[in-house]
Amino acid sequence: MKFRYSESKNAKLQKERGIGFEEIIEAIQNGNVFQTEHPNPAKYPNQKIAHVELKGTIYVVPYVSEPDGTFFLKTLYPSRKAAKKYTKAHTSYFINFFAL
Repeated sequence: MKFRYSESKNAKLQKERGIGFEEIIEAIQNGNVFQTEHPNPAKYPNQKIAHVELKGTIYVVPYVSEPDGTFFLKTLYPSRKAAKKYTKAHTSYFINFFAL
């Protein structure tokens, strides 16, 4: 499984939010992830949303699947709404990212 992301965006996220794409990728590879369709497919037709459990919260990670199978991670942000809806208690939400 291959991932890509903007190095400048990663640096900005680490500075502003204290978390970067490397930690998200590690959590994805550990299976702490599930995906949903983008809530606005008209505006973002090729994007999907990965919900990643990390550090006791759910991070929303919009991404695009590239033709070669690489996942391009757009950004990440913590979501209290997602944390309420999808918690570790609801383990059925968490699937292996390889199945996506």
